[in-house]
Amino acid sequence: MADRRLQVFLTVARLLSFTRAAEVLHMTQPAVTFQVRQLEEQLDTRLFDRNHNRVTLTDAGRLVQRYAERIFDTYGEMEAALRELKGADGGALVIGASTTVAEYMLPALLGAFRREHPDIGIRLRVGNTENVVVMVEEGSVDLGIVEAPVTHRSLQVQPCLVDQLRLIVPPEHELARRDTVTVADFIERPFICREEGSGTREVIMEYLGRAGYDRSSLRGCMELGSPEAIKGAVVAGMGVSVLSEAVVAKELALGELVALPLSPPLERPISLVHARQKFRVPTLEVLMQFLRGYCTGQRPLAPASELKQD
Repeated sequence: MADRRLQVFLTVARLLSFTRAAEVLHMTQPAVTFQVRQLEEQLDTRLFDRNHNRVTLTDAGRLVQRYAERIFDTYGEMEAALRELKGADGGALVIGASTTVAEYMLPALLGAFRREHPDIGIRLRVGNTENVVVMVEEGSVDLGIVEAPVTHRSLQVQPCLVDQLRLIVPPEHELARRDTVTVADFIERPFICREEGSGTREVIMEYLGRAGYDRSSLRGCMELGSPEAIKGAVVAGMGVSVLSEAVVAKELALGELVALPLSPPLERPISLVHARQKFRVPTLEVLMQFLRGYCTGQRPLAPASELKQD
């Protein structure tokens, strides 16, 4: 792993929040602050300004951020080259995927890939969208697949699919017989949402903003850490939620939930995310070509096979 202090600094620099950086890195906030201060002492310069609970980069901080991004790009190239040198036994591709993608979209897709390429090993690491982006940036995964827009300059983002989101309610709910619903129809109702950093949550919040509501408008938003937990809470009548069609396919078939189209429609891209680096292992090129074929509808999917995970 490249210098831990640089990794912590780069995460804070991109999020402009010590609290959110601590969550993404699975560290305490004091530990994040300590790492940044150590780097500032080492470089003998201040990297962040902290005024009125607002974090901004200094001129030196912006300079260090540019060089840190280049360092991690080069480090990722080195790790990729070493994996390729080790050959098939030590050269398994590592994919990072956000929770929704990993649980409901990848099993069938990767099962089909392994039938075509049984000699290419694949390992899967799962986290929310922010976690996956950090994994890609620091080189711990070869490819990220996420369900929220990514705008980091150091990463290359290729949209793959368009995912449709729906309002999810129990069959007995008063909205269940509607053909469509608007934000006004559910904004005052108890709502169940994903945690901060989730791609699903971010897309919903942006949708609320376009409809003229702010992020605090959802009444009593109950945060749960997985789509399965959210579905269970909605089935139990604890509130309504917005989830991907792919997530609730089983519950819709069993009649446990109703999925209502939103007006205007709510869509999000499923994107492939990887580092902008000159060197890329050939096995990753094979996977990327397969995924592009899937994304354009050129490859049918058969039932999922087993998938080795970290």
